[in-house]
Amino acid sequence: MTNNKPELPQPRLEPASITFDQYIEFTPEKLELSDGYLGYGGQDQIGFHLAVLTNMGLLTAIRRTGMSLWVEALERHVRQKLATVNGEPEVAEAMLNRFNRAMSDLAAIADYLEE
Repeated sequence: MTNNKPELPQPRLEPASITFDQYIEFTPEKLELSDGYLGYGGQDQIGFHLAVLTNMGLLTAIRRTGMSLWVEALERHVRQKLATVNGEPEVAEAMLNRFNRAMSDLAAIADYLEE
């Protein structure tokens, strides 16, 4: 038995198209608003969200939501990943320190640009 499901859309910096098969597979037949969330009947929405981000492009998404939120999202994601690293504590701490410096620089730039 083969799995004919198309691969998930892959967002890029610039807007990109999705295939017709991705559209059929990942776009809900019926889009509803439930408790303030778009979706339909508990379906997995990851493919739909990725398709929207692919069409929009990540640069446009950043412009529409604010860079500081993306910096915060990256920070949370990296912290979660580092917490699961089974390496030497010194290596994880050095990586976190380096990341924190980079995020501090990005946050300062984001704050300046959003003023």
